[in-house]
Order: sequence, then C-alpha cells, then structure tokens
Amino acid sequence: MKVILSGYNGTMGQVLKNYIEESTDLEIVAGVGRELLKEKFPTYISYSDVNEIADVIIDFSHHTGTNELVEYSIRTKTKVVIATTGHTLEELDLIRKLAKEVGVVYAGNYSLGVNVLVELVKKASELLLGYDIEVIEKHHNKKIDAPSGTAKMLVDAVKDAEQYNRVYGRHGDMKRTEKEIGIHAVRGGTIVGEHEVIFAGEDEMIEIKHTALSKKMFAKGSVTAAKWLVNQKTPNLYSMKDVLGIE
Repeated sequence: MKVILSGYNGTMGQVLKNYIEESTDLEIVAGVGRELLKEKFPTYISYSDVNEIADVIIDFSHHTGTNELVEYSIRTKTKVVIATTGHTLEELDLIRKLAKEVGVVYAGNYSLGVNVLVELVKKASELLLGYDIEVIEKHHNKKIDAPSGTAKMLVDAVKDAEQYNRVYGRHGDMKRTEKEIGIHAVRGGTIVGEHEVIFAGEDEMIEIKHTALSKKMFAKGSVTAAKWLVNQKTPNLYSMKDVLGIE
C-alpha cells in the first residue's frame, strides 16, 4: 500500500514515518510539509508540486492546509485519513465534500483506548443522570489547539450533549449551572496526552481516565485506519468507530 505523509516533518509526522518504516510493509511515496527535510522519499511544501500517486494520504499536518489537501485528493482520487484537529467550520465542510468523492476517515484521536473511553463516557452519561460533568485534558506545551479534538469527542459522547452549555475554564464569579459541562485544557512539558471525565453526584464521584504513554499509538491507529479505508468501496465520512467495528 502506497502512502503520502501530510505533515511529515512535524513531531507526529516523524513518529508516523518511523513507525511505518520500522513496523509495516507500507511504502511512503512522498511527504508534504512546511519545510523540506532530507528523507528516503520525495518531499514537497505544496501539494501542487506532488506528482506521486498513492492509495491513501495520512494527514498529521495543520488544519490550514485543508484546502490544498482536498484539491489534491479530489484531483487524484486519493483516500484520506485525517488526524489533524482544530478545523474551522468551512474546513469541516470541505472534508465532508471530500468524503463524498473519495472516502475519508476523520477522528479526533486514533488511539484504541481513547475510542473505548468515548464509549464508556457515552454509557456512563446514560446511567448517571443529573451528575455534574467535567472534562480535563492535558497535553505538551507545543500543542496549538485547545481544547483538544479528543476532549470535543468526549463532550459530544455525553447523552443529549447539545442540551448542555459548554464552559471553557472558569474565572471569577461563575456558579455552576445545572446543564453545564466544564472543559479544561492544561498545557505543559512533554505530556503526550491525558483525558479525564468526571461525573460528580451527591456524596460520590466517578472518574474515567485515559493516559497516552507514547505517540506511537496514534501512528499505529492511523495506519490501521488507512489499511481499512483503502478496502472500502463506498465513499463516506468514516470514524474510528467504523474502523474498529464499534456499534
């Protein structure tokens, strides 16, 4: 299977490159990034210069490159695994249009454990009616977007999530309201990623937490998604639930 790495020169892009070269039989045919590095494969700054054809693009770049990525993918009919977060509403609309043309896997997190965490939060929110819900996410000091895409996934997993007011951090006189989900982002050091959901009721509290110990798990998950996607005959906007067969 031939792969183009989008954002190959970023931290996660390099982790993905090393994982593919060391642990899989996939062939990297090109890399697209913000600067050129010396690699075993051709590298480009713009998709307009890419001549190579691949089975799938794995995207760990920046959401501002969505337009170029979509144009190339539609022109070459290349499927895409999008692991980038922080997209604007306009960029999300482009991704939806792309999915109808070639097929896309789009997820806020490619970890198997995180996707199980999402399902646990969904189930807990169905059973713990009336409990206060807080989401806390922690990442390294170089992460750009906040809250994380995974935190957004966790909030969206809550039963009747659209009925809750989302409060991003708290400061000053802010008494908690009944239909409210607090979302908190911590940035520091080299934290790979931690996500915790608290369900607080009267006289008890339940905490559901996932801790990432290495970025390699995200690389493994994105490759799993790519292998699954190339075998899908119907263009669609897929999630990791589809990839993992979670009902």
